[in-house]
Amino acid sequence: MANADWSNKTAIEFILLGFGNLPELQVLLFLLFSVIYIVTMVGNILIIILVVTNQHLHTPMYFFLGNLSCLETCYTSTILPRMLASLLTGDRTISFRGCIVQFYIFGVLVTTECFLLSVMSYDRYLAICKPLRYGAHMNGRFWVLLVAGSWINGFLAITMTTSLMSQLPFCSPGKIDHFFCDFTPMVKLSCSDTHLIEFLVLVLSTVCSLPPFLLTVTSYVCIITSILRIPSTTERQKAFSTCSSHLIAVTTFYGTLIIVYLLPKTKILRDLNKVFSVFYTVLTPLVNPLIYSLRNKEVKKALRKAVSKFMNFTRI
Repeated sequence: MANADWSNKTAIEFILLGFGNLPELQVLLFLLFSVIYIVTMVGNILIIILVVTNQHLHTPMYFFLGNLSCLETCYTSTILPRMLASLLTGDRTISFRGCIVQFYIFGVLVTTECFLLSVMSYDRYLAICKPLRYGAHMNGRFWVLLVAGSWINGFLAITMTTSLMSQLPFCSPGKIDHFFCDFTPMVKLSCSDTHLIEFLVLVLSTVCSLPPFLLTVTSYVCIITSILRIPSTTERQKAFSTCSSHLIAVTTFYGTLIIVYLLPKTKILRDLNKVFSVFYTVLTPLVNPLIYSLRNKEVKKALRKAVSKFMNFTRI
């Protein structure tokens, strides 16, 4: 009987409305998101290659940055190619299984990123505020445990949600008012009582976003306090510029997640839901390589070295 129910549910096709209410902008949106996707992939893959191949970047900070770039490469690829195909062809349909898989992969990756960003901020806190203890704390085993813990938390949280969602019956017409299969637009289409799963998601969203966000903000407040004690004005301004850009990036990421998943769904927030979602699904993966890595001296040096090697190889 369970198999029969599953077959019936997988036969349902959802329609991702996306930005269909802007028909005159479909070509422009396709071009815009295509450029964003290409730049995002190139930036993040470049960082992964540099971190893996350059021995000088085999440190905790770059290990975390490499993982962040891997995450953002994967979850951008979970959403944007499907959206680009929809904008190009006009076909907005997606199967039930396809929708569940997209939700699961995206959910795991974005939840993992919530924890990973807090790990990265803690790493910077130790390096700047507790430099004498940094080497003792951030040994190779501890790096791996922190990253593994981030991934495990992401998998556990979303596996529970997805397993419950996959059992829900969905009503026709299955029109999802979003550009990807996200929780709130999907659960609205269910024909059954969704109070349990909505409460579970509220609890999990709170646990997976608020504590990491508070830890991240606290770490950066301590870092900024330490920076203000630097006697050199030039060095202080340089450090503050880097730190403030990091803080803006993480605040935008966590802030839009909190708005979308935790705040009460007023009419204004419902109308802006897609706009806020663009920030953490599209724009954050685009700007993070620049903010965290490509402005960094060691990364620039590694990049110049890699380009030099490539140019020498092509001359052979």
